[in-house]
Amino acid sequence: MAQTTVDGVEGVQGLVGQHLGYSDWVTITQEQVQQFADATGDQQWIHVDPERAKKESPFGGPIAHGYLTLSLLPSLIPQIVTITGFSMGVNYGTEKVRFPSPVPVGARVRAGATMESATPFAGGVAMNLAVTMEIEGGSKPAMVATVVYRRYV
Repeated sequence: MAQTTVDGVEGVQGLVGQHLGYSDWVTITQEQVQQFADATGDQQWIHVDPERAKKESPFGGPIAHGYLTLSLLPSLIPQIVTITGFSMGVNYGTEKVRFPSPVPVGARVRAGATMESATPFAGGVAMNLAVTMEIEGGSKPAMVATVVYRRYV
């Protein structure tokens, strides 16, 4: 269940500057990493060859793709915020995406989000969320990004 619920353009605008909460923790599995590699064609051994990654990788084992970490947001953001009063919404893009720390296979991650801006446009609102993907027990985040969503009335 989302930690923050809001309705309509004015409700979204009222969240600007507020931390909206955190998603549940999600475990990154080797199967998930392999499926992502198969879907994207990124078969680099640091992701898909656990034995080689243990021996040769500077990370000590296989790691998730950075873009896999980013791709978790559509499932994690609704755990943080529920926005009603719109007929639909779309992922509009990302800004300033960085992957400061690798995510080892088997690690747990979660997203936290802050509403940076909410700009009305004819027929809806554009929202910029500052999202940080944390690694449980990690000293640096796995990912920091500004994600842009559009909601239409």
